[in-house]
Amino acid sequence: MPDNSTSLPDFTRWPSFPFEGDMRVKALADPVKVEPPRSGEDASDCVACNTPDDSYIWVSERWRVRAMDRPTGLPMVLILECRSHLDLGDLPNLLAAELGVMTVRLERAIRSLDDVARVHVNRWGDGSAHLHMWFLARPYGRLQLRGTFLSLWDDILPVIPEQQWRENLALVAAWLAEFGGRANAEPPHIQWQSPSKISESPSATSDTETDTEADTGESATGASGTTNTWRPTDLADVRAEGSQADMPAYAAEPSTEDLSGEAAVDVQTASPEETDQRSAVNANEPTLDDADADVDADQPAAPAPSDAAPVDGSRPVDSAAPVDGTRPVDGAASVGGARPVGEGPPLDPPPVESAKGWTAGGERPPMQRDPAEAERKPNEAANAS
Repeated sequence: MPDNSTSLPDFTRWPSFPFEGDMRVKALADPVKVEPPRSGEDASDCVACNTPDDSYIWVSERWRVRAMDRPTGLPMVLILECRSHLDLGDLPNLLAAELGVMTVRLERAIRSLDDVARVHVNRWGDGSAHLHMWFLARPYGRLQLRGTFLSLWDDILPVIPEQQWRENLALVAAWLAEFGGRANAEPPHIQWQSPSKISESPSATSDTETDTEADTGESATGASGTTNTWRPTDLADVRAEGSQADMPAYAAEPSTEDLSGEAAVDVQTASPEETDQRSAVNANEPTLDDADADVDADQPAAPAPSDAAPVDGSRPVDSAAPVDGTRPVDGAASVGGARPVGEGPPLDPPPVESAKGWTAGGERPPMQRDPAEAERKPNEAANAS
């Protein structure tokens, strides 16, 4: 029986070592002559080659990135794989060069997450024959997780929330998609719940009852005949009901005033006695036409113009304007072309001849021949013959 009382190595006393207490070293097994094949030595049996792209958070033409099937203790644990069924030592120069670029790019994407201090990159290669690189994120401020035991702490630490885990996956996938490829990981959807029935809410129930009362025109007590809280729906109802105690002041119809200063009263709401009384009062009040007639009667009458054509070329007036301001029967305008009070449209003023012979009304006077021109034309005809 081999001796297993070997003293423990120094790393067991490191702060990053996840275990403490009494420990002993396991017995070392004898070496084998032929190692067994790794998982997926043949491409037909390889798990990575048979996994569809939908199971990866990001895919490209030659590389793919996948995550664990569930959250773990670390903020992020990802695996980088090549599409070709190759191991690290079998990579051609193109894939070998791209492996360096992809390693740096994925490390930066993970380190961009919140509360991530460092990213550990590991490659063991003893479990699967298909090349896969491990990327483990160390939480910021967790100095005890530094070093080679970070993968062990991943199984010891409490699991992070799934929502945070899915957000981290979506951020890393979006970062990689900026350089090409396709991101398959999506951020988690907002978790919310709506009430199954609106009537369960007390406020919603009261609002529904209020709307029902407004539509039907009566409350619950009014339906039983005890209390009626009917409300008018339009202006006609307000006029029919008259003044109500519960109607606000701003809902009343604004009153208008006539020219005499008396407030207008709706005929529908006035009684027959009030209507007759107001008609008698209005009949005794003077009107505007009567006032104009009194003013015209006080003014002196204008002299009647003669029938002869005026010297200044203005339009003759057939008859004198009436003194009382009424419109003449024969259609003649009043003195000065003014409009008679309360009768017809305004008449045109007398035309005034301009310096060039045109009248103000736009009429052209008859053309007159020049005497010199009349004598010149017979002479020109005689010379031509």
